[in-house]
Amino acid sequence: MEECKMAMDQSVVTGKSKVRGTLKGELYTSQEIFDLEQKNIFGKSWLFAAYEYDVAEPGQYITKKVQGENIVIVRGKDNVVRAFLNVCRHRGASLCSAASGKTGVFRCPYHAWSYGLDGSLIGVPKSTECREELINNDTYGLEEINLEIWHGMIWLNFSENPEPASKQLDAQIMERFGELEKFSRYQISTLRVAHRKEYDVKANWKIIVENFQECYHCSTIHPELTSALPVFKSGIGTQNQPGLGATFREDLEAFSISGKRSRPMLKGLLPEDDRLYYGMTILPHVFINLTPDHVIVHHIIPVSPERSIVICDWLFDPEEMEKPDFEPMDAVEMFHRVNEQDFMACQWCQENMTSKAYQNGGILVPIESHLAKFYNYVLASIGMEANI
Repeated sequence: MEECKMAMDQSVVTGKSKVRGTLKGELYTSQEIFDLEQKNIFGKSWLFAAYEYDVAEPGQYITKKVQGENIVIVRGKDNVVRAFLNVCRHRGASLCSAASGKTGVFRCPYHAWSYGLDGSLIGVPKSTECREELINNDTYGLEEINLEIWHGMIWLNFSENPEPASKQLDAQIMERFGELEKFSRYQISTLRVAHRKEYDVKANWKIIVENFQECYHCSTIHPELTSALPVFKSGIGTQNQPGLGATFREDLEAFSISGKRSRPMLKGLLPEDDRLYYGMTILPHVFINLTPDHVIVHHIIPVSPERSIVICDWLFDPEEMEKPDFEPMDAVEMFHRVNEQDFMACQWCQENMTSKAYQNGGILVPIESHLAKFYNYVLASIGMEANI
């Protein structure tokens, strides 16, 4: 743990200076630090995995890779959504290889052991001698993973006895808005993904979170974003200011490349929600962006200390999606450009995290100072002194 001890003194600016220090470069490159984060942050937090509508009917299932585990999420005959490790308890074969499907029973393709949608072991071929012992023993059912549904989104938690998801998630909504009702008006549970993009980012997950949480860089690398949301030209974002949204440029009607309104507002919104954009971070790995006619959800999958996958979903009202003239790409293109600009900047930083110039970290100017809260969250989570 010598590396961890070295990383504990994070501040590079002391005394009465108005600037603050960042994390040291080694926290973005160390495999030991990454492993601690996987164990103590991602291994204990509620993680976004899918949408409830993906398993809308009994027997519908999807498979996912989460935290290095193969997962199957299924709606049971009792209408309850559950998650299990996609692993046969006999010899460890994967039960489901398809990304999605519908079934009444999970049957292992290797030796044909079968499991009910509630995870119970219900069939063991050619095993008369021990069949009753196996089938009546809960030990041999599928291993269940904690699952909760929050605003139509499926969240998983790999810890033994996690706190309710609402404690982690609602607290962050309260911090962003000062209330829960405003967020609820967007009715994310009723929306559907119209477009999805996956980005392979050669940067540590923390650099991606830092970037999203500050707008100091906005006027430098985001011409489309700052043109649409002029307040961002100031370098002061809105997500760290409770309740504050960014107003569209006066002549714009929608958050899109053209700025033209082609869809009505989402059904639950009020007149005062029009022409406003809200961005927020849901730690540890989700960004939610609210606009009057669509919602954008990012989630980060840390792959290694220096690589992350970011999946970005654009969600719309399904009734609008069914219309013959529905075309989401005007809206998609706006944030796709922002994503590409952001992720390129993250990679600029990552490639120098091993530099001698950054071994003690960098600095935060006052309009970035709120990032210290994220740094301290990370440090405290992995057992280091939080003192930025």
